[in-house]
Amino acid sequence: MNQAILIVEDDRGIREYLRELLTSEGYSVTTAPDGTTALEKLDKTPPDLVILDLKLPDISGESVCRTINKEYTQTAVIMLTAKDTPTDVVKGLNLGADDYITKPFEEQELLARVKARLRNKGKDDDVITVGDLVLNSKTFSVKRGDKNITLTPQEYKLLEYLMRNSNQVLTREMILNRIWLYSPDIQSRVVDVYIGYLRKKIDKGHKNKLIHSIRGFGYTLKESEEKN
Repeated sequence: MNQAILIVEDDRGIREYLRELLTSEGYSVTTAPDGTTALEKLDKTPPDLVILDLKLPDISGESVCRTINKEYTQTAVIMLTAKDTPTDVVKGLNLGADDYITKPFEEQELLARVKARLRNKGKDDDVITVGDLVLNSKTFSVKRGDKNITLTPQEYKLLEYLMRNSNQVLTREMILNRIWLYSPDIQSRVVDVYIGYLRKKIDKGHKNKLIHSIRGFGYTLKESEEKN
């Protein structure tokens, strides 16, 4: 069965463009021009993913996102918005959105985000495994092979974010958005510092490195025999 996506966008041109793009990729796509219609469709058949514009003509996108996060917990949300200031992004993520992308957007970037969200949806929420690395979000425990790994709260949050988005490139901006909430006192270098901390605890002594740098972009966590 094809994975279902609901596009909530008041701009007809963008709405139809996204519908055709995602349909061509094999997804089952429905659309809604406003928040009221979106909630009605969610009530009938919750989709796997909602692409949600924050600026809607009736109910705000923020309100729709809150409802999805509260009542349709198995539905992922990608915010689609022209707003790109740190405050707008953090507000949306704090409402429960899984990801965001700003207009104008690159076609391949949007498709990659969609695939990542839909793939992660099917994963166990409590236990995440990448290779021989296992994270249990109920017990806040991390093991690589038979070795228990002790992490600080920030290291744990960063590792969980990397593991829930394994095989996807996460930019420093995306990591700052999610882990440090764009605090004005935090600079992007803090991401590099904490990646270094994780590498010492996760990869040191292992031939198969899991944390990889993507030059000019950011980082990814994946099972690979490649050397950094």
